[in-house]
Amino acid sequence: MPCPVMAWLLFIFFCCVPTLSVAIHNSTAGGCAIIRPPRDGGIRYRGLTQEQIRSVQILPVDYEIEYICRGSRIIVGPKVRKCLPDGTWTDMSQHSRCLLLCPRAWTSLENGRVLLQPPGPPVESTTLRYSCHAGFKLEGRNSSYCTKLGKWDSPKPACLFDRNYTGKKKLYIGALFPMSGGWPGGQACLPSAQMALDLVNNRSDILPDYELELIYYDSMCDPGEATKLLYDLLYTEPIKIVLMPGCSSVSTLVAEAARMWNLIVLSYGSSSPALSNRQRFPTFFRTHPSATLHNPTRVKLFQKWNWNKIATIQQTTEVFTSTLDDLEQRVKEAGIEISVRQSFLTDPAVAVKNLKRQDARIIVGLFYETEARKVFCEVFKEKLYGKKYVWFLIGWYADNWFKIKDPAINCTVENMTEAVEGHITTEIVMLNPETVRGASNLTSQEFLGALMNRLGGKNPEETGGFQEAPLAYDAVWALALALNKTVEPLKTKGRRLEDFNYNNHDITAEIYRALNTSSFEGVSGHVVFDAQGSRMAWTLIEQLQGGSYKKIGYYDMTKGNLSWYGNDKWIGSGPPADQTVVIREFRFLSQNLFISVSVFASLGILLGIVCLTFNIYNSNVRYIQNSQPYLNNMTAVGCMLALAAVFPLGIDGPHHGNDDGDDANRSSPVPVVCQFRLWLLGLGFSLAYGSMFTKIWWVHTLFTKKDEKKEKKKQHLEPWKLYATVGVLLAIDVLSLMIWQIVDPLLITIENFTTEAPKGDLDVLIQPQLKHCSSKKMNTWLGVVYGYKGLLLLLGIFLAYETKSISTEKINDHRAVGMAIYNVAVLCMITAPVTMILSSQQNASFAFASLAIIFSVYITLVVLFVPKIRRLITRGEWQSEQQDTLKTASSTNNNDEEKSRQLERENRELQKIIQQKEERVSELRSQLAERQALRSRRRPSGQTQNHTGPQQPPPSQAEPKQLSQPPGYSPADKLSSSIPPSFSNSSNLYQPDSKLSRNHCHNSRLPLLYK
Repeated sequence: MPCPVMAWLLFIFFCCVPTLSVAIHNSTAGGCAIIRPPRDGGIRYRGLTQEQIRSVQILPVDYEIEYICRGSRIIVGPKVRKCLPDGTWTDMSQHSRCLLLCPRAWTSLENGRVLLQPPGPPVESTTLRYSCHAGFKLEGRNSSYCTKLGKWDSPKPACLFDRNYTGKKKLYIGALFPMSGGWPGGQACLPSAQMALDLVNNRSDILPDYELELIYYDSMCDPGEATKLLYDLLYTEPIKIVLMPGCSSVSTLVAEAARMWNLIVLSYGSSSPALSNRQRFPTFFRTHPSATLHNPTRVKLFQKWNWNKIATIQQTTEVFTSTLDDLEQRVKEAGIEISVRQSFLTDPAVAVKNLKRQDARIIVGLFYETEARKVFCEVFKEKLYGKKYVWFLIGWYADNWFKIKDPAINCTVENMTEAVEGHITTEIVMLNPETVRGASNLTSQEFLGALMNRLGGKNPEETGGFQEAPLAYDAVWALALALNKTVEPLKTKGRRLEDFNYNNHDITAEIYRALNTSSFEGVSGHVVFDAQGSRMAWTLIEQLQGGSYKKIGYYDMTKGNLSWYGNDKWIGSGPPADQTVVIREFRFLSQNLFISVSVFASLGILLGIVCLTFNIYNSNVRYIQNSQPYLNNMTAVGCMLALAAVFPLGIDGPHHGNDDGDDANRSSPVPVVCQFRLWLLGLGFSLAYGSMFTKIWWVHTLFTKKDEKKEKKKQHLEPWKLYATVGVLLAIDVLSLMIWQIVDPLLITIENFTTEAPKGDLDVLIQPQLKHCSSKKMNTWLGVVYGYKGLLLLLGIFLAYETKSISTEKINDHRAVGMAIYNVAVLCMITAPVTMILSSQQNASFAFASLAIIFSVYITLVVLFVPKIRRLITRGEWQSEQQDTLKTASSTNNNDEEKSRQLERENRELQKIIQQKEERVSELRSQLAERQALRSRRRPSGQTQNHTGPQQPPPSQAEPKQLSQPPGYSPADKLSSSIPPSFSNSSNLYQPDSKLSRNHCHNSRLPLLYK
């Protein structure tokens, strides 16, 4: 076979093998066949080892491979390919090659322009075309070719100054217009800027020796793409005197980098508040006002409609976050509160629910148009619209934004239209509403007509950046006027605009100074920059009425003037309230309950007065004296004070003083009612219980000891000790109450309860409130007081139990005191914790506390004083000691005779009893003697003989033990003159040595002695 034929067959084989492999793989679903790397390059297989690469033949769907080149070569064409479901790789129509890179220095030309063919990096087979700017001539070849060795085939040319040139010199503006991406504003802004350049270059009074030329790229509103384009603008000729970016994210990148090249940045479409930072962006200006320009208008409207509380919801992006921070600062200065602040990234459902749950009414929304549809779909679901709500939105949405069908939401157009009805928008005035001719000699309407002609009849609503087009137009005019203003100052310094380079700070400073002082009428209105380089403009206020936006006013921030048309409409009767109206209602004590308890307390005070009067009037009666009447008087006074405390316990409402309580921390100092409650109840308890405790304490102290010293003390109970004890208890209470009121005085505090919705469709809530007398450390003070009083109560119960069986004439009512202490202690120990638990229920708390006081006082007064009154009434002991003393002198003899006769009668009765007993004893003796004789006769005679012991005396000789006189027996002659000790104490008719002991009397007859 000839060699050419063999070569041809081999060529067909090697060319057809990959095709056959692919064809075979296409018939097998599930992956792509491995392809060959480019020449002088290789393939990086992600996630595979070398052994797996050698063995694998088919790679799965979505698998990506990456081309790499050897040495200094770079990849030209697709660098990454991806396996598609149809078994092919992406971009197979484009070849990937590894080529050498020629030096990049040839791609830039000072005072000239370089055109790369084809566009891209300068690699093998790339051709460069050179040209010079006006006023310069090219020296060298006008083209250069990159060879396969990675070198240019000719030296780099140069543009030299042409001294014979008399035409205009060009000044270049580097611009980034977003023709696509998130905000395709360049679609209208670029034609607008070009239209302004044409007018400027045709004016003989503006930059007559210069011509402005625009060099622009499509940034796609993408900071990553803008970074690459900014590099090309800065590192390729010609030198740009100014940069004009659009889109906030791109402008942020460009403005931050531009200061390193001494470049002025003038933006036409950036609203981010972050760009107002002069330290970070020292050379930045913009004809598009900052997004914060909406905020003064919003604050003005809040004040117009008397709204003091607002809510916000924002999309989590830098521009909206900065705007909201500025709004928060402005509303704070205006005395307006942001009560709710919600944010979301992509899904606003949770944020909208939180607004509903926290009762947001006036809501400021900061988000892009696509997110606005998501938000209001959730608003419709949560019913966060209607007459109770007002939404503030950004005004640069499309007029029909809520009618656009969006697959990301599940709400109909009707739902969206219903949810957005009545919302307010604030929009920067980007087109001068007045018919005036500005610096360009065009009115705003003439400008729109010219722009429409340049757009070729495109629909403005479908052209990105149509609203911002006047700003781009005025940006070019602002730059042209500023450059024109710098010509003369630079000439005096021996400089020219065409001398600008990236290291020349003086020319940049002159351009900055000229822009900073710019002021002219443009098609977008009056153009002027603030200290941060931001445009100051009017704000248009619109409201959605019946599905379409209506102008309702303008706001001029520079002058603070609000121009209001008065055609605003509301779903309800007027602007809604900024929050649910909360009506504060105080919970007052039931008047019927207060009157009923007051009646019982008044009767108790009357009873106390009766008991006190009785005790004072009969204080000289011996029975009353033996009950320590002064202590009883203190008890009565203490009971009346405790009952008097019931009245301030039930006084509330306006009696407290200030009724304008706003929250639980609101208080009024030194409330008199609170002081009366505390002091009356404290002193009443100290007097009433202290006097009873004193009695029981001294009874226990004097009558429970068995030594002789205590027996002597029983006979001498000094009253001053009792009064001193009560005084000590009272002093402790007074001192503790004074310290409490000085250190932590009682205040009127207000307790708020859960709000209640009234009946009916009313946009109000009822806020129940209750006033309390409290101090900052109320629980601590109550713990101290309750602890001290509780110990006294427990000790009183113990002492009452210990002395229950003691009988003494010095304090003859101590058993009644003990009973009163039992009742008071039990009621106090139950009432104290219960009233603390029921403090939020005014009726229950008052009823429990007041009734406990009333019952304690009634029991104490009845137990202590009623028995005394009854005894004096039933026994007729009404005479005082003084009356008894006057009667004693005249009736002493009669009393002695009466006592003598009584003693004689008792003595005769006792003698009769003794006689009867002696007769009975004689009978018993005779019976015993007979029985003894009978026993001795029956005893066997032999038994006596067998006894070895001593012989018993006969019965007649020794009287048996049973027949001896009983213990305590005395003969009749002695008994006849004997009387019980009680009679010997009351009469001197009998001698002391003839006393008869109680034990000598028969037990069955003892009651006759006391008959």
